[in-house]
Amino acid sequence: METTGRSGVQEVATGAPGAAATQVAQAAQGMPADARRTIDGYLMAAFPWYGLDEAFTGPRRLMQVGASADGTVEHGSTGHGDEPSLRAETDAEARDRQRFVVVVTVASRPLRRSADGTGVLEATSVSSAAWLAGSGLLSCTWPSRMERALRQDWLEQQTAIAWELADDLGGEGWSQLSLPVDGEPATFHYRESEYGWVLAGSAREGVHLGAYGRGMSAYGLGFSVVKDIASYT
Repeated sequence: METTGRSGVQEVATGAPGAAATQVAQAAQGMPADARRTIDGYLMAAFPWYGLDEAFTGPRRLMQVGASADGTVEHGSTGHGDEPSLRAETDAEARDRQRFVVVVTVASRPLRRSADGTGVLEATSVSSAAWLAGSGLLSCTWPSRMERALRQDWLEQQTAIAWELADDLGGEGWSQLSLPVDGEPATFHYRESEYGWVLAGSAREGVHLGAYGRGMSAYGLGFSVVKDIASYT
């Protein structure tokens, strides 16, 4: 299913046309068909992907990439630990047991024209990573027991709040947290809520980083470039 975000970027598992097809085929050899389709978009990105560093020894997975209308990959997520599930929201004990961290990598882009030439795409920034992380946490923590009409109102309200917070990283809703990125200390904007935590900052490789999680403390995390994206499948 395709969805369009605030910047006009679609969340898709992109294909691998042209010269990159050989690279995709080699990396995907022996994988199930679903895994091959998922990894294609990650391999087509022109920027490095980030995940938790080697100190994390739990399960890792690919989640979703976001591409512009011309197929250019703009951002994506890598998952660590449990797979976020709304089913846990109906069971307090199961919710308390959930332990996951999702790392969002966003390509650093300037203000630019859209592929069809009819408009412009916003420049990406740390706020972009904060928005994607905040909306990602929201997507896996909304109250599933709420009546459907009220749930939609709740989602719209919380989505607006997440965007406002991401657009004001210097505001009272955020604190600062220093975490290693590729072994070097980096400053992140950090906030907690009843649903989990969100952080956002930048890496040296021309990308912005966001992350969200629950059940795992953000204070002991470290991030590094994913050397072999196929290892996440």
